[in-house]
Amino acid sequence: NYPNPFNPETTIRFTLSEPQAVSLKVYDTNGRLIKILADKKMRAGEHSLRFNATDLPSGTYLYNLTTDQGSQTRKMTLIK
Repeated sequence: NYPNPFNPETTIRFTLSEPQAVSLKVYDTNGRLIKILADKKMRAGEHSLRFNATDLPSGTYLYNLTTDQGSQTRKMTLIK
């Protein structure tokens, strides 16, 4: 994601080699689901999804990207 650290918004970018189901979810460090950014079939190509954290406190958050090809979890830091 860029920027990281961010305030109040960051963009998560990813590329799909073929059309497939995509799930992109944001969690706090306690594992609580904060927001679902995507949960649908998406076309092949480059994608950018914005995460706005205006109403959230400063801290570390995790986003999990799951596709038919696997799953990745990354950290991002909100600094207000």
